[in-house]
Amino acid sequence: MKNSAEIFETIVQKRKSYRVFDTKQKIDDDVIERSLKRAILSPNSSNMQLWEFYIVKKSQDIEQMTKICLNQNGARTASHLIVFVARPDKWKERQKALINHLDNTIEDKTSKKAKMAYSYYKKVMPLFYETSFAFIRDKIKGIIMWYKARKKPFYRDAFSKDVEVVVQKSTALAAQTFMLSIVAEGFDSLAMEGFDSVRLKKFLKLPKQAKINMVVAVGKGKSEGLYGSRFRIPYENVVFEV
Repeated sequence: MKNSAEIFETIVQKRKSYRVFDTKQKIDDDVIERSLKRAILSPNSSNMQLWEFYIVKKSQDIEQMTKICLNQNGARTASHLIVFVARPDKWKERQKALINHLDNTIEDKTSKKAKMAYSYYKKVMPLFYETSFAFIRDKIKGIIMWYKARKKPFYRDAFSKDVEVVVQKSTALAAQTFMLSIVAEGFDSLAMEGFDSVRLKKFLKLPKQAKINMVVAVGKGKSEGLYGSRFRIPYENVVFEV
Protein backbone atom coordinates (compact mmCIF):
# COMPACT_ATOMS: atom_id res chain seq x y z
CA MET A 1 0.00 0.00 0.00
CA LYS A 2 1.33 3.41 -0.98
CA ASN A 3 2.16 5.96 1.67
CA SER A 4 -0.71 8.22 0.55
CA ALA A 5 -3.12 5.27 0.85
CA GLU A 6 -1.84 4.56 4.37
CA ILE A 7 -2.44 8.18 5.33
CA PHE A 8 -5.94 8.08 3.90
CA GLU A 9 -6.64 4.79 5.68
CA THR A 10 -5.64 6.43 8.97
CA ILE A 11 -7.95 9.38 8.31
CA VAL A 12 -10.92 7.17 7.42
CA GLN A 13 -10.40 4.92 10.43
CA LYS A 14 -10.07 7.91 12.76
CA ARG A 15 -13.24 9.61 11.54
CA LYS A 16 -15.91 8.81 14.09
CA SER A 17 -19.05 10.54 15.26
CA TYR A 18 -18.23 12.39 18.47
CA ARG A 19 -21.34 13.49 20.32
CA VAL A 20 -19.47 15.51 22.94
CA PHE A 21 -16.64 17.96 22.27
CA ASP A 22 -14.12 19.69 24.53
CA THR A 23 -15.59 23.17 25.01
CA LYS A 24 -12.22 24.50 26.18
CA GLN A 25 -10.61 23.82 22.82
CA LYS A 26 -11.69 26.13 20.04
CA ILE A 27 -10.81 25.48 16.41
CA ASP A 28 -8.98 28.09 14.38
CA ASP A 29 -11.12 29.58 11.62
CA ASP A 30 -8.39 28.69 9.11
CA VAL A 31 -9.05 24.98 9.74
CA ILE A 32 -12.70 25.44 8.82
CA GLU A 33 -11.84 27.53 5.77
CA ARG A 34 -9.32 25.02 4.44
CA SER A 35 -11.75 22.16 4.96
CA LEU A 36 -14.58 23.97 3.19
CA LYS A 37 -12.29 24.81 0.28
CA ARG A 38 -11.55 21.08 0.02
CA ALA A 39 -15.27 20.35 0.22
CA ILE A 40 -15.85 22.64 -2.76
CA LEU A 41 -13.59 20.32 -4.79
CA SER A 42 -15.97 17.40 -4.20
CA PRO A 43 -17.54 15.60 -7.17
CA ASN A 44 -21.04 16.81 -7.98
CA SER A 45 -23.67 16.32 -10.64
CA SER A 46 -22.78 18.05 -13.92
CA ASN A 47 -20.41 20.31 -11.94
CA MET A 48 -23.42 22.53 -11.16
CA GLN A 49 -22.23 22.94 -7.55
CA LEU A 50 -25.74 23.56 -6.22
CA TRP A 51 -24.70 23.88 -2.62
CA GLU A 52 -23.98 26.46 0.05
CA PHE A 53 -22.17 26.13 3.37
CA TYR A 54 -23.01 28.25 6.42
CA ILE A 55 -20.54 28.68 9.29
CA VAL A 56 -21.99 29.20 12.75
CA LYS A 57 -19.39 30.04 15.42
CA LYS A 58 -20.61 32.83 17.72
CA SER A 59 -21.57 31.50 21.15
CA GLN A 60 -25.02 33.09 21.06
CA ASP A 61 -25.69 31.62 17.61
CA ILE A 62 -24.50 28.16 18.68
CA GLU A 63 -26.83 28.41 21.66
CA GLN A 64 -29.73 29.17 19.35
CA MET A 65 -28.65 26.46 16.93
CA THR A 66 -28.50 23.94 19.78
CA LYS A 67 -32.21 24.46 20.38
CA ILE A 68 -32.90 24.07 16.65
CA CYS A 69 -30.83 20.87 16.70
CA LEU A 70 -33.08 19.47 19.44
CA ASN A 71 -30.59 20.18 22.22
CA GLN A 72 -28.04 17.62 21.04
CA ASN A 73 -24.81 17.62 23.05
CA GLY A 74 -22.84 17.63 19.81
CA ALA A 75 -24.31 20.99 18.87
CA ARG A 76 -24.09 22.44 22.38
CA THR A 77 -20.38 21.63 22.83
CA ALA A 78 -19.19 22.29 19.27
CA SER A 79 -16.61 24.92 18.38
CA HIS A 80 -18.26 25.46 14.99
CA LEU A 81 -21.46 24.29 13.32
CA ILE A 82 -21.48 24.01 9.53
CA VAL A 83 -24.81 23.83 7.77
CA PHE A 84 -24.73 22.13 4.37
CA VAL A 85 -27.53 23.39 2.17
CA ALA A 86 -28.72 22.07 -1.19
CA ARG A 87 -29.73 24.89 -3.54
CA PRO A 88 -31.55 23.53 -6.61
CA ASP A 89 -33.02 27.02 -7.05
CA LYS A 90 -29.55 28.37 -7.85
CA TRP A 91 -29.27 26.44 -11.11
CA LYS A 92 -29.59 29.46 -13.42
CA GLU A 93 -26.86 31.31 -11.52
CA ARG A 94 -24.54 28.30 -11.63
CA GLN A 95 -25.39 27.64 -15.29
CA LYS A 96 -24.39 31.20 -16.16
CA ALA A 97 -21.08 30.82 -14.29
CA LEU A 98 -20.28 27.56 -16.10
CA ILE A 99 -21.08 29.01 -19.52
CA ASN A 100 -18.89 31.99 -18.69
CA HIS A 101 -16.14 29.54 -17.72
CA LEU A 102 -16.49 27.84 -21.12
CA ASP A 103 -16.28 31.23 -22.83
CA ASN A 104 -13.03 32.00 -21.03
CA THR A 105 -11.33 28.62 -21.39
CA ILE A 106 -12.36 27.13 -24.74
CA GLU A 107 -10.26 28.48 -27.60
CA ASP A 108 -11.91 26.70 -30.51
CA LYS A 109 -15.62 27.22 -29.91
CA THR A 110 -16.45 25.57 -33.24
CA SER A 111 -15.01 22.20 -32.21
CA LYS A 112 -17.28 19.23 -31.58
CA LYS A 113 -16.28 19.11 -27.92
CA ALA A 114 -17.07 22.79 -27.44
CA LYS A 115 -20.45 22.50 -29.14
CA MET A 116 -21.35 19.53 -26.95
CA ALA A 117 -20.37 21.40 -23.79
CA TYR A 118 -22.38 24.50 -24.71
CA SER A 119 -25.37 22.40 -25.73
CA TYR A 120 -25.25 20.48 -22.46
CA TYR A 121 -25.33 23.56 -20.24
CA LYS A 122 -27.60 25.70 -22.42
CA LYS A 123 -30.17 23.06 -23.40
CA VAL A 124 -29.96 19.97 -21.18
CA MET A 125 -29.59 21.71 -17.80
CA PRO A 126 -32.77 23.80 -18.23
CA LEU A 127 -34.69 20.65 -19.16
CA PHE A 128 -33.61 19.00 -15.91
CA TYR A 129 -33.64 21.87 -13.40
CA GLU A 130 -36.49 24.09 -14.56
CA THR A 131 -39.44 23.59 -12.18
CA SER A 132 -42.13 25.80 -13.68
CA PHE A 133 -45.17 23.83 -14.91
CA ALA A 134 -43.60 20.75 -13.34
CA PHE A 135 -46.65 18.53 -13.84
CA ILE A 136 -46.78 19.21 -17.58
CA ARG A 137 -43.01 18.91 -17.93
CA ASP A 138 -43.01 15.55 -16.15
CA LYS A 139 -45.74 14.23 -18.42
CA ILE A 140 -43.74 15.21 -21.50
CA LYS A 141 -40.54 13.77 -20.01
CA GLY A 142 -42.35 10.51 -19.28
CA ILE A 143 -43.43 10.16 -22.88
CA ILE A 144 -39.92 10.95 -24.16
CA MET A 145 -38.33 8.47 -21.74
CA TRP A 146 -40.76 5.73 -22.71
CA TYR A 147 -40.03 6.26 -26.39
CA LYS A 148 -36.23 6.58 -26.05
CA ALA A 149 -35.86 3.63 -23.67
CA ARG A 150 -37.75 1.10 -25.78
CA LYS A 151 -34.67 -0.27 -27.50
CA LYS A 152 -31.67 1.06 -25.57
CA PRO A 153 -30.71 2.33 -22.10
CA PHE A 154 -31.86 5.87 -21.41
CA TYR A 155 -31.62 8.19 -18.40
CA ARG A 156 -34.92 7.94 -16.51
CA ASP A 157 -34.40 9.89 -13.27
CA ALA A 158 -35.16 13.31 -14.71
CA PHE A 159 -38.54 14.06 -13.16
CA SER A 160 -39.10 17.04 -10.86
CA LYS A 161 -38.90 14.81 -7.79
CA ASP A 162 -35.47 13.59 -8.88
CA VAL A 163 -33.90 17.06 -8.95
CA GLU A 164 -33.77 17.40 -5.16
CA VAL A 165 -32.31 13.89 -4.81
CA VAL A 166 -29.50 14.70 -7.24
CA VAL A 167 -28.66 17.99 -5.54
CA GLN A 168 -28.81 16.42 -2.07
CA LYS A 169 -26.40 13.67 -3.13
CA SER A 170 -23.88 16.23 -4.37
CA THR A 171 -24.17 18.25 -1.17
CA ALA A 172 -23.66 15.13 0.95
CA LEU A 173 -20.46 14.36 -0.97
CA ALA A 174 -19.17 17.81 -0.03
CA ALA A 175 -20.07 17.21 3.61
CA GLN A 176 -18.13 13.94 3.62
CA THR A 177 -15.05 15.61 2.13
CA PHE A 178 -15.32 18.29 4.79
CA MET A 179 -15.51 15.77 7.64
CA LEU A 180 -12.50 13.82 6.37
CA SER A 181 -10.59 17.08 6.07
CA ILE A 182 -11.46 17.94 9.67
CA VAL A 183 -9.91 14.64 10.78
CA ALA A 184 -6.79 15.37 8.71
CA GLU A 185 -6.56 18.71 10.53
CA GLY A 186 -6.55 16.92 13.89
CA PHE A 187 -10.16 17.49 14.97
CA ASP A 188 -13.48 15.65 14.98
CA SER A 189 -17.03 16.04 13.77
CA LEU A 190 -20.62 14.90 14.06
CA ALA A 191 -23.08 14.81 11.17
CA MET A 192 -26.54 15.68 12.47
CA GLU A 193 -29.89 15.15 10.79
CA GLY A 194 -31.89 15.82 13.93
CA PHE A 195 -33.02 19.43 13.62
CA ASP A 196 -36.06 21.60 12.97
CA SER A 197 -35.60 22.39 9.28
CA VAL A 198 -38.23 25.15 9.26
CA ARG A 199 -36.62 27.05 12.13
CA LEU A 200 -33.14 26.41 10.73
CA LYS A 201 -34.06 27.89 7.35
CA LYS A 202 -35.57 30.88 9.13
CA PHE A 203 -32.40 31.28 11.22
CA LEU A 204 -30.24 31.25 8.08
CA LYS A 205 -32.74 33.40 6.15
CA LEU A 206 -33.02 30.79 3.41
CA PRO A 207 -35.75 30.74 0.75
CA LYS A 208 -38.37 28.01 0.57
CA GLN A 209 -36.62 26.24 -2.30
CA ALA A 210 -33.42 25.69 -0.29
CA LYS A 211 -33.09 22.26 1.33
CA ILE A 212 -31.07 21.57 4.46
CA ASN A 213 -28.79 18.60 3.85
CA MET A 214 -27.18 18.21 7.26
CA VAL A 215 -25.56 20.09 10.12
CA VAL A 216 -21.98 19.14 10.95
CA ALA A 217 -20.69 19.90 14.43
CA VAL A 218 -16.92 20.37 14.69
CA GLY A 219 -14.65 20.29 17.71
CA LYS A 220 -12.11 18.22 19.60
CA GLY A 221 -13.92 15.05 20.49
CA LYS A 222 -13.96 13.76 24.05
CA SER A 223 -13.77 10.05 24.85
CA GLU A 224 -17.23 10.13 26.43
CA GLY A 225 -18.52 11.49 23.14
CA LEU A 226 -18.12 8.07 21.53
CA TYR A 227 -21.31 6.18 22.35
CA GLY A 228 -20.06 2.60 22.16
CA SER A 229 -17.57 0.82 19.92
CA ARG A 230 -17.75 1.12 16.15
CA PHE A 231 -20.01 -1.39 14.41
CA ARG A 232 -20.37 -1.99 10.68
CA ILE A 233 -22.26 -4.66 8.76
CA PRO A 234 -19.63 -7.19 7.53
CA TYR A 235 -18.00 -6.56 4.14
CA GLU A 236 -19.35 -9.78 2.64
CA ASN A 237 -22.91 -8.78 3.54
CA VAL A 238 -22.86 -5.52 1.63
CA VAL A 239 -20.32 -5.97 -1.17
CA PHE A 240 -21.18 -8.19 -4.12
CA GLU A 241 -19.18 -8.99 -7.24
CA VAL A 242 -21.29 -9.05 -10.39
